[in-house]
Amino acid sequence: MAKKIKLVRSLNSVKKDQYATAISLGLRKIGDTTEQPDNDATKGKINKIAHLVEVTEA
Repeated sequence: MAKKIKLVRSLNSVKKDQYATAISLGLRKIGDTTEQPDNDATKGKINKIAHLVEVTEA
């Protein structure tokens, strides 16, 4: 199963590690969407930037 992740809040004025996490997921601008595998690494990244993204099952 995969997760569909959409950036819904701006990356302006977020911590450097949160910014880097969003970039590593392929999210750069508001509205960007990416599909990632449902594994522990992805879950950890989503948890770190949960306030910036919207997650759905793909």
